[in-house]
Amino acid sequence: MASFCEVCHKGIMSGNHVSHSHHKTRRIWKPNIQRVRAVVDGKVKHVYVCTRCLRSGKVERAV
Repeated sequence: MASFCEVCHKGIMSGNHVSHSHHKTRRIWKPNIQRVRAVVDGKVKHVYVCTRCLRSGKVERAV
């Protein structure tokens, strides 16, 4: 599966998982990427898009 949005280029972020005892280990956050049929330059094609771009209307879905 793609790990970044083709519209806004949102990708994987990293940081620390902090336990109750303040012990830190590395972890990652992945964006919610969906493969959708969208209209790009007047043609229908499959693109990997985050749900934030889908919800905000940055992508026109194909029917």
